[in-house]
Amino acid sequence: MGFFSRLVSGLTKTRDSIASGLDSIFHGFSKIDDDFYEELEEVLIMGDLGVETTMNIIEDLKDRVKEEKIKEPAACQKLLIDIIKDQMEVSEDAYDYEDRTSVVLIIGVNGVGKTTTIGKLASQLKARNKKVIMAAADTFRAAAIEQLTEWASRAGVDIIAHQEGADPAAVVFDACQAARSRNADILLVDTAGRLHNKKNLMNELGKIRRVIEREYPEAYLETLIVLDSTTGQNAVVQARQFKEVTDVSGIVLTKLDGTAKGGIAIAIQAEMGIPVKYIGVGEQIDDLQKFDPDSFVNALFERPREGSEENHENAGDGPDEE
Repeated sequence: MGFFSRLVSGLTKTRDSIASGLDSIFHGFSKIDDDFYEELEEVLIMGDLGVETTMNIIEDLKDRVKEEKIKEPAACQKLLIDIIKDQMEVSEDAYDYEDRTSVVLIIGVNGVGKTTTIGKLASQLKARNKKVIMAAADTFRAAAIEQLTEWASRAGVDIIAHQEGADPAAVVFDACQAARSRNADILLVDTAGRLHNKKNLMNELGKIRRVIEREYPEAYLETLIVLDSTTGQNAVVQARQFKEVTDVSGIVLTKLDGTAKGGIAIAIQAEMGIPVKYIGVGEQIDDLQKFDPDSFVNALFERPREGSEENHENAGDGPDEE
């Protein structure tokens, strides 16, 4: 299966909850009124788009319906999808770090797939003939160092690591020295994910950033936060907490395969103002891909059989038919 097929497959649960609800609203209502908008709100909120994002989308939809003098509920469907796509644009320079001498800080709580994300990124960048070095700056857990070392071996890239309990900034210092002396293209830095003491986290990340700026000033600094999509609205909370302690330039959304909370990708980008740059739909190396808003929204909202022979054959089926 290609990545889009895996994405469509992975988002089945979310699509079942959202698309079925939307089908019944767009084709079940005879007019656009307050009840129509209320039902729409409920479906989007249940799909984990969040209250704030949903309200903004609905307000935008109301404005456009008025402007375009739309009377039929069914005519709102494409309009709604377009509004959501507009909110999820990824800028042309979103991946500039890949073609510059860069340091990529990977942040996020433990268990979201940070180390795996670094391993996949390293493998993909190495496949593009980039010289990559990893830094095991999550020294809080011995397992994190071991896991990253294993990924470095699989990806065929160098790793700079100290012992468990070492100063993360010292690891980053050594990694910056190594990256400069070995003419690395990209330095990927794993960091600890403790949120229970934000002051310590803030101090640690601040210290790491200062080391990078001092020891490797020519490097472009990219900071990616890894979030687990299965946690739904809790992912937004985590992103906010990290944004309070450090600059964040992009989001990596993992574990989209099999979750019913895929709508969080829309909520998090709309509420945080930070673009989703990568999404993960499985354990394989190529299951982490650059985020394409059009593909994502299509996979999330549109029935897989739309436009297909199967669709025409089942044109009379109800919205919940498989």
